[in-house]
Amino acid sequence: MDATATATPFSTLLREATHEEHTRTNTSTFMTDMLNGGLGVDAYTRYTEQLWFVYGALERATDLLADDPVAGPFVRTELARTPELERDLAYLRGADWRTGLEPLPATATYAARIEECARTWPGGYVAHHYTRYLGDLSGGQIVRDTAEKTWGFARKGDGVRFYVFESITNPAAFKRGYREMLDAVAADELEKRRMVEECKRAFDFNGAVFAELTASFSRSA
Repeated sequence: MDATATATPFSTLLREATHEEHTRTNTSTFMTDMLNGGLGVDAYTRYTEQLWFVYGALERATDLLADDPVAGPFVRTELARTPELERDLAYLRGADWRTGLEPLPATATYAARIEECARTWPGGYVAHHYTRYLGDLSGGQIVRDTAEKTWGFARKGDGVRFYVFESITNPAAFKRGYREMLDAVAADELEKRRMVEECKRAFDFNGAVFAELTASFSRSA
């Protein structure tokens, strides 16, 4: 990295370096159709199912990484989404929601990469952590609002609890603190560059999941 890059806060560098991938993922056909009301609640349910596999991979690693100097500061109990996803899936799929639940191939690949990073590369885990959780606290709220309006879920109730961070009373302040942790991450410039590339890869994993969801609902139309 050049001197300008070195002087740039890491959180800013991450945001700027992944802007293209972020935009491409957020404007995917599946996400665009879902947010525009072009897909039914079954598509939203299928998407929520995929999130359960992804966040399972992220959150099963927290005990392993809690004391790690790189990833440990990012292990925050108030971010945990798996219990909320399970409440949403019980609402969306019924009490036996686990029956027949399988990840899409792209989701399985995505979750496997997160698990690999958790085992072997804390910096890579942080890249996936950042990509998911800061997105949930930001653009994810648009998905919640759309789901409530489109399919009649109670405001911040069952079906959209994944997007409700009850333990975070000031999301803007939390996100500022998160970015400060990124800026202070225990990594040299080469490692930060690798983390940036893993963030880009994380967006690509998301895009692959969206592409398979799009194909799935195109075939069923």
